[in-house]
Amino acid sequence: MKKIISIFSVLALTLGMVACGSKAQAPAETTAPVTETVKETEAPKAPSVNLEILLERDDSMINNYSLLAVNDAAPFVNADGVAVNDVKLNTAGADALINFMLGEGESLAANYGYDKYGEYLFYLKDDAPKSTIEIPKATDDTKTIRLSTTTSVNDSGLLSYLLPIFEEKYGYKVEVYSAGTGKSIANAKAGNADLILVHAKAQEEKFISDGFARTVAGFDKERLTYMYNYFVLCGPAEDPAHVKEASTVKDAFKAIADGKYLFVSRGDKSGTHTKELSLWPEDLKITDDPTTFEAYKDWYISSNAGMGVCLTQAAERGAYILSDKATFLTFKANGGVIK
Repeated sequence: MKKIISIFSVLALTLGMVACGSKAQAPAETTAPVTETVKETEAPKAPSVNLEILLERDDSMINNYSLLAVNDAAPFVNADGVAVNDVKLNTAGADALINFMLGEGESLAANYGYDKYGEYLFYLKDDAPKSTIEIPKATDDTKTIRLSTTTSVNDSGLLSYLLPIFEEKYGYKVEVYSAGTGKSIANAKAGNADLILVHAKAQEEKFISDGFARTVAGFDKERLTYMYNYFVLCGPAEDPAHVKEASTVKDAFKAIADGKYLFVSRGDKSGTHTKELSLWPEDLKITDDPTTFEAYKDWYISSNAGMGVCLTQAAERGAYILSDKATFLTFKANGGVIK
């Protein structure tokens, strides 16, 4: 009997020692996962991009944005100039979105980006049209709105911020077509958009004179220019053309041309491309016609692409480029990616 008790005593002592050993190891086992969790939640740093803003806020670099409602009685044509029939526009939906953008959307746009970048990406014009009209809720017939806009305003992230607010509050769904201003306007001329948001005054005025725009109730003109930002001349931090030292942006463009430093052009008849063409020395005679820059192809790169693609090309090749500031800051903050 004593032997049995002794055996049980030994077993109990052994189990007790194992249990104590297990408890002693517990803190070590729970410490490691906590350390790993902290590491996993650390935000990755965006890779650096060797592309900097070298010149900005020149008076000739103001970038105005306008809203225009598409006229449902317009002479719609496709890319080949052939008439397009049976076009049905959502004029009520277009009016609702325009009144939102020029009403509660104005302050949202004006404050957009400050928390992330420490500066505003867009500014309201002093004479910006203002809407106080009550916006109707969407119906089955007015729910889907087609917006044709530029890559510049879309890539900045502004629309992905504003549109969900509008959609949730009023029940609409906005389908966004994003391209250069020229292509966005052509899309509307083919009857594929209810309104446009673009930034090229001459093209907007022609859109109006050709009968494609209409005046929204409560406003006195078709072209509703309400916000702006700045085009910026960007390039490698080394700045081989010394554009930082230029007195004006036109002097900077001349320095790039004189030194034959690489320059990436949108080349897509967008608002940014239109502005760029106006900044080259007149004796170069660069236009959107490819034959005019054939002699400069060793340094002038015409991409026929959106702003994000062109910024990537400029960063990879150490080239200069004209961009709207909002898209550039987004590109830079995301480590060279437009999301």
